[in-house]
Amino acid sequence: MRTQLVLSFLVFLYFCGIVWGAGNVPRKNFYKSTRCPNAEQLVRDITWRKAKSDPTLGAKLLRVHYHDCFVRGCDSSILLDKVGTDQSEKEARPNLSLGGFDVIDDIKRKVEAKCPEMVSCADILALAARDAVSFSFKTLMWDVATGRKDGNVSLASSVRKLTFTLLRFCNPSTNLCKERPTRAHTIDVSHCGAFSRRLFNFTGKGDMDPSLNPTYAESLKQLCPNPATTVEMDPLSSTSFDSNYFNILT
Repeated sequence: MRTQLVLSFLVFLYFCGIVWGAGNVPRKNFYKSTRCPNAEQLVRDITWRKAKSDPTLGAKLLRVHYHDCFVRGCDSSILLDKVGTDQSEKEARPNLSLGGFDVIDDIKRKVEAKCPEMVSCADILALAARDAVSFSFKTLMWDVATGRKDGNVSLASSVRKLTFTLLRFCNPSTNLCKERPTRAHTIDVSHCGAFSRRLFNFTGKGDMDPSLNPTYAESLKQLCPNPATTVEMDPLSSTSFDSNYFNILT
């Protein structure tokens, strides 16, 4: 099941690269022939040191990477701050709960000290997301192609347009939106505010969504008096990249 998780995530990233990616074509071991041949090892060493003290880092960085790729391709535009009055991607509502930006910034600073102007933020984010998830297994869970160029456009309005993009590309033949992004939920959490209406006021009459499992719904009610509270999407296993999330769905 773990292999299926990895393959599904890779299929998703491959699809995003075709549809939304920039003109450059990443490849394996891009940095081996550059002035920074140890770039991937450098990113991994820093990421693993940080993951050792933060078991949630894999979920955080994987989510940032996913949100980055889904808009303009995997170009690190999610990391950019706004310029002038235009809000950047990270200020769009779906991205306000993202975490781990400080980790990426710190990795970038350390990499720049060793290899000035060589390693893109886009590659650092892609590598760090993989490495943070891989930390507990002490082996790399998937290959990451490198050689991406950083984007210089980041607009919150692009995130809001995603609804229309998804309607165009989500279809029964790919099951992209129905299945692929869900794979990362095995190490994710959700804010109570995202689903509290289904618990407390489903039809506007103070009722609960009847499709919910009553026992689980009651436990969520106890956990969610505050919309800002977070709950594990994979109870008791939210920091482990495993198949438990799918076992409890069945």
